[in-house]
Amino acid sequence: MAKPILIIGVSIPIIFAALIAAPMILNPQVPFSAANADDKITIELIKYDLKKISLGVTDRLTPQKSEILTVSDDGVVKYTLSMPDSAPLEKTLTIPKGNVTKLTALVKETGFMQLPIDSISADESQTEFTKFSLKVTLNGKTKHIQWPEQNATSVFIPPLVSNVESELDRLIEYTIQN
Repeated sequence: MAKPILIIGVSIPIIFAALIAAPMILNPQVPFSAANADDKITIELIKYDLKKISLGVTDRLTPQKSEILTVSDDGVVKYTLSMPDSAPLEKTLTIPKGNVTKLTALVKETGFMQLPIDSISADESQTEFTKFSLKVTLNGKTKHIQWPEQNATSVFIPPLVSNVESELDRLIEYTIQN
Protein backbone atom coordinates (compact mmCIF):
# COMPACT_ATOMS: atom_id res chain seq x y z
CA MET A 1 0.00 0.00 0.00
CA ALA A 2 2.89 2.38 0.64
CA LYS A 3 4.29 2.04 -2.87
CA PRO A 4 1.25 3.49 -4.76
CA ILE A 5 1.07 6.44 -2.32
CA LEU A 6 4.80 7.05 -2.73
CA ILE A 7 4.49 6.94 -6.51
CA ILE A 8 1.57 9.39 -6.45
CA GLY A 9 3.44 11.68 -4.03
CA VAL A 10 6.52 11.79 -6.26
CA SER A 11 4.60 12.17 -9.52
CA ILE A 12 2.62 15.28 -8.45
CA PRO A 13 5.67 17.63 -8.30
CA ILE A 14 6.96 16.17 -11.56
CA ILE A 15 3.63 16.88 -13.29
CA PHE A 16 3.59 20.46 -11.96
CA ALA A 17 7.18 21.02 -13.11
CA ALA A 18 6.30 19.71 -16.58
CA LEU A 19 3.27 22.01 -16.77
CA ILE A 20 5.42 25.02 -15.90
CA ALA A 21 8.35 24.11 -18.17
CA ALA A 22 6.35 23.09 -21.26
CA PRO A 23 5.29 26.62 -22.35
CA MET A 24 8.83 27.89 -21.85
CA ILE A 25 10.31 25.13 -23.98
CA LEU A 26 7.64 25.14 -26.69
CA ASN A 27 7.57 28.95 -27.19
CA PRO A 28 10.85 29.96 -28.88
CA GLN A 29 9.99 33.68 -29.00
CA VAL A 30 11.59 36.17 -26.68
CA PRO A 31 9.02 37.49 -24.21
CA PHE A 32 7.95 41.11 -24.65
CA SER A 33 8.29 41.55 -20.89
CA ALA A 34 12.05 41.72 -21.40
CA ALA A 35 11.68 45.21 -22.91
CA ASN A 36 10.67 48.28 -20.93
CA ALA A 37 8.92 51.38 -22.23
CA ASP A 38 11.98 53.40 -21.17
CA ASP A 39 14.40 51.39 -23.34
CA LYS A 40 16.13 53.33 -26.11
CA ILE A 41 17.53 51.27 -28.96
CA THR A 42 19.19 52.04 -32.26
CA ILE A 43 20.24 49.27 -34.63
CA GLU A 44 22.40 49.57 -37.72
CA LEU A 45 23.08 46.55 -39.91
CA ILE A 46 25.39 46.82 -42.91
CA LYS A 47 25.69 43.93 -45.37
CA TYR A 48 28.53 43.98 -47.88
CA ASP A 49 28.75 41.56 -50.79
CA LEU A 50 32.52 41.45 -51.25
CA LYS A 51 34.68 40.13 -54.06
CA LYS A 52 38.44 39.65 -53.91
CA ILE A 53 40.19 41.27 -56.87
CA SER A 54 43.80 40.39 -57.55
CA LEU A 55 46.05 43.32 -58.39
CA GLY A 56 49.12 41.24 -59.12
CA VAL A 57 51.09 41.21 -55.89
CA THR A 58 48.23 42.17 -53.59
CA ASP A 59 44.56 41.33 -53.33
CA ARG A 60 41.81 43.80 -52.58
CA LEU A 61 38.27 43.24 -51.32
CA THR A 62 35.82 45.28 -53.36
CA PRO A 63 32.17 45.76 -52.42
CA GLN A 64 29.79 44.59 -55.14
CA LYS A 65 26.70 45.66 -53.22
CA SER A 66 26.02 47.15 -49.81
CA GLU A 67 22.80 47.29 -47.84
CA ILE A 68 22.31 49.50 -44.79
CA LEU A 69 19.38 49.08 -42.43
CA THR A 70 18.87 51.44 -39.51
CA VAL A 71 16.13 51.05 -36.94
CA SER A 72 15.42 53.70 -34.32
CA ASP A 73 13.46 53.29 -31.12
CA ASP A 74 10.54 55.30 -32.50
CA GLY A 75 10.02 52.68 -35.24
CA VAL A 76 11.55 54.56 -38.17
CA VAL A 77 13.34 52.14 -40.48
CA LYS A 78 15.66 53.39 -43.19
CA TYR A 79 17.01 51.03 -45.86
CA THR A 80 19.71 52.00 -48.35
CA LEU A 81 20.92 49.81 -51.23
CA SER A 82 24.14 50.87 -52.95
CA MET A 83 25.73 49.28 -55.99
CA PRO A 84 28.71 50.49 -57.98
CA ASP A 85 27.84 52.61 -61.01
CA SER A 86 24.27 53.31 -59.85
CA ALA A 87 22.50 55.76 -57.59
CA PRO A 88 21.64 54.49 -54.11
CA LEU A 89 18.08 53.33 -53.50
CA GLU A 90 16.60 54.58 -50.23
CA LYS A 91 13.36 53.57 -48.51
CA THR A 92 12.01 54.83 -45.23
CA LEU A 93 9.00 53.52 -43.34
CA THR A 94 7.66 53.28 -39.85
CA ILE A 95 7.11 49.88 -38.28
CA PRO A 96 4.73 49.17 -35.39
CA LYS A 97 6.09 49.76 -31.88
CA GLY A 98 5.58 46.04 -31.19
CA ASN A 99 8.25 45.15 -33.75
CA VAL A 100 10.74 47.51 -32.09
CA THR A 101 9.81 46.05 -28.71
CA LYS A 102 10.46 42.56 -30.08
CA LEU A 103 13.93 43.57 -31.31
CA THR A 104 14.68 45.27 -27.99
CA ALA A 105 13.56 42.19 -26.07
CA LEU A 106 15.69 39.97 -28.31
CA VAL A 107 18.79 42.05 -27.60
CA LYS A 108 18.13 42.38 -23.86
CA GLU A 109 16.90 38.89 -23.04
CA THR A 110 19.58 36.99 -24.94
CA GLY A 111 22.58 38.87 -23.55
CA PHE A 112 23.62 40.16 -26.96
CA MET A 113 25.29 43.24 -25.46
CA GLN A 114 27.60 41.04 -23.37
CA LEU A 115 28.97 38.94 -26.24
CA PRO A 116 32.75 38.60 -25.85
CA ILE A 117 33.45 38.87 -29.60
CA ASP A 118 33.87 42.00 -31.70
CA SER A 119 35.07 40.69 -35.02
CA ILE A 120 35.27 37.42 -36.92
CA SER A 121 37.34 37.43 -40.08
CA ALA A 122 36.81 35.49 -43.28
CA ASP A 123 39.22 32.81 -44.40
CA GLU A 124 41.95 34.02 -46.77
CA SER A 125 40.89 31.51 -49.43
CA GLN A 126 37.46 33.11 -49.86
CA THR A 127 37.04 35.14 -53.05
CA GLU A 128 33.36 36.12 -52.73
CA PHE A 129 31.34 36.37 -49.54
CA THR A 130 28.93 38.53 -47.56
CA LYS A 131 30.21 40.44 -44.56
CA PHE A 132 27.95 41.84 -41.84
CA SER A 133 28.51 44.75 -39.50
CA LEU A 134 26.01 45.22 -36.69
CA LYS A 135 25.99 48.15 -34.28
CA VAL A 136 23.42 48.10 -31.49
CA THR A 137 23.04 50.97 -29.03
CA LEU A 138 20.80 50.06 -26.10
CA ASN A 139 20.23 52.58 -23.31
CA GLY A 140 23.53 54.34 -24.03
CA LYS A 141 25.68 51.18 -24.31
CA THR A 142 27.00 50.25 -27.75
CA LYS A 143 27.99 46.83 -29.09
CA HIS A 144 29.60 46.54 -32.53
CA ILE A 145 30.17 43.13 -34.15
CA GLN A 146 31.51 42.25 -37.61
CA TRP A 147 31.38 38.78 -39.15
CA PRO A 148 31.28 37.02 -42.53
CA GLU A 149 28.65 34.54 -43.60
CA GLN A 150 29.18 31.14 -41.97
CA ASN A 151 30.45 29.38 -45.10
CA ALA A 152 33.22 32.02 -45.51
CA THR A 153 34.93 31.31 -42.19
CA SER A 154 36.11 28.34 -40.19
CA VAL A 155 35.25 30.15 -36.94
CA PHE A 156 31.94 29.29 -35.31
CA ILE A 157 29.48 32.19 -35.45
CA PRO A 158 27.30 32.19 -32.32
CA PRO A 159 23.64 31.34 -32.94
CA LEU A 160 22.67 34.50 -31.09
CA VAL A 161 24.36 36.62 -33.77
CA SER A 162 22.73 34.57 -36.53
CA ASN A 163 19.33 34.95 -34.85
CA VAL A 164 19.61 38.75 -34.69
CA GLU A 165 20.82 38.73 -38.31
CA SER A 166 17.80 36.71 -39.48
CA GLU A 167 15.37 39.00 -37.61
CA LEU A 168 16.93 42.01 -39.33
CA ASP A 169 16.91 40.21 -42.71
CA ARG A 170 13.15 39.72 -42.29
CA LEU A 171 12.86 43.44 -41.58
CA ILE A 172 14.84 44.20 -44.75
CA GLU A 173 12.47 42.02 -46.78
CA TYR A 174 9.47 43.75 -45.20
CA THR A 175 10.95 47.18 -45.99
CA ILE A 176 11.67 46.25 -49.60
CA GLN A 177 8.11 44.94 -50.12
CA ASN A 178 6.41 48.01 -48.62
